[in-house]
Amino acid sequence: MSKKVNFRGTGVAIVTPFKKDLSIDFKSLKHLVEDLIKGGIEFLVILGTTGESVVLTKEEKQAVIDFVVKTNNKRLPLVLGIGGNNTAEVVEAIKQCPKGIDAILSVSPFYNKPSQKGIYAHFKAIANATDKSIIIYNVPGRTASNISADTTLKLAEDFKNIIAVKEAAGDMNQAMKIIENKPKDFLILSGDDALTCPMTLMGGDGVISVQAMAAPQLFSDMVRFALDGNKREALSRHYIQATLMDLIFEEGNPVGIKSVLKQRNIIKTDAVRLPLIKSSRGLKQRIQKELDNINP
Repeated sequence: MSKKVNFRGTGVAIVTPFKKDLSIDFKSLKHLVEDLIKGGIEFLVILGTTGESVVLTKEEKQAVIDFVVKTNNKRLPLVLGIGGNNTAEVVEAIKQCPKGIDAILSVSPFYNKPSQKGIYAHFKAIANATDKSIIIYNVPGRTASNISADTTLKLAEDFKNIIAVKEAAGDMNQAMKIIENKPKDFLILSGDDALTCPMTLMGGDGVISVQAMAAPQLFSDMVRFALDGNKREALSRHYIQATLMDLIFEEGNPVGIKSVLKQRNIIKTDAVRLPLIKSSRGLKQRIQKELDNINP
């Protein structure tokens, strides 16, 4: 059986840094992993949306996985993004999940727009294909279909290895319904950086974040204070970062956060692969201003 790992706190969906020629910059990737570990985050997510997984080749994906597993060297739990809208293909990929991975983050099927019964059946097939922990990813802004609270709760009740949901519907009522009715050990992780603090204060368990790469210590401290119920300290850290949270998504993800990371000298370039393009000069200037406010 897969080992039991607690994913409460701050997880970070890491970018895949590129060189100017758009090949993978492994030196910058190492720098990023070390910066996040030093900043106190609790776990890493490899090859999520932020990692531009959809524009990486199979060989590049494997190289990124191998490199992060080796660089991390068992210091933090690792989550791997494996999802798609072809259930059979996702199941096969999960069966071949590489060593060193503690859990799988799997997005609800996109484009097909399945019914709630179809979504349930999709995740049932995934859960039955592995003994690894599964984190459901609900992001209707990308998938065009929402996983209802009832469907999430039924999956949580029916499958022991479905341990959490990354909830990015932007619907606090839905999040509260899941928090109120979930099984004891099932985790509610925010998928929206801006909602992380209020969702955690209301009983959530943390976040899978993009923003945390901008200020790892500040963001992860915010989450820890929220988990401890320290509203004053959590909210003070939230508001310090609130404007930057909006800016990094203004022109798409990971466009904004790569600009942040370049300005922080964590990665060499802010290059992204088409169809994404680099952030505008105006956005970069506003990002720099906010970084100066966070780190005066």
